[in-house]
Amino acid sequence: MPGKPTADDVVAWLRRNGKKATRDGMARYALPSDNAFGVSVGAMRAQAKKLGKDHDLAAALWDTGWYEARMMATFVDDPAKVTPAQMERWCKDFDSWGITDTACFALFARSPHAWDKVWRWATRRDEMVRRAAFALLASLVLHDKRAPDERFVESLELVERAASDDRNFVKKAVSWALRTVGKRSPTLYAAAVALSRKLAASPDATPRWLGKDALRDLEGPITKKRMAAKAKAKPRGA
Repeated sequence: MPGKPTADDVVAWLRRNGKKATRDGMARYALPSDNAFGVSVGAMRAQAKKLGKDHDLAAALWDTGWYEARMMATFVDDPAKVTPAQMERWCKDFDSWGITDTACFALFARSPHAWDKVWRWATRRDEMVRRAAFALLASLVLHDKRAPDERFVESLELVERAASDDRNFVKKAVSWALRTVGKRSPTLYAAAVALSRKLAASPDATPRWLGKDALRDLEGPITKKRMAAKAKAKPRGA
């Protein structure tokens, strides 16, 4: 793509690189394929790296409505230029876990507005917007290295409040957030395990499933070993 690429250029590239087999396989992962070309995530990431960060291009790509164009938008946008209004506009278009999770992990979690949206979106009724709250929370565990443990402990209130939401894409994201928060530090591990045990003992099916699902991961040998190693490690600056 010589010169400054446009959204039309990127869509043309996606069209050329789409594969029917990839598109047909999307259904196996509960991803809509009606508005998709069938381009792998790896290929899109590689192309996005070549394009570089471009906030205006990202906005134009999102507006095309194509599945892969919106994925590319999350890869090429500049997190520093993302606005709260943009996050609200885009979340209204979330129509699959693929777009929701990628937007949160690749872009929104790197934005200075991320924490505010976690708390706002966790109270929304729309299934994908509520999923976004917890996908964003899980992503912040990895991206926000400066956030104190207390901020994540507070976020567990949102997990507990949403634990009764039995919608598939919500409960799986809530479990993801709970498990990921618990792996950040020994303090958060203890808090996440305590909440998971409380939920696992619930008489209601959804919170009980959520608690047990989280405990299988948090109390598994791999996670326990990692937490033991973190507990023994010297604090920074010690």
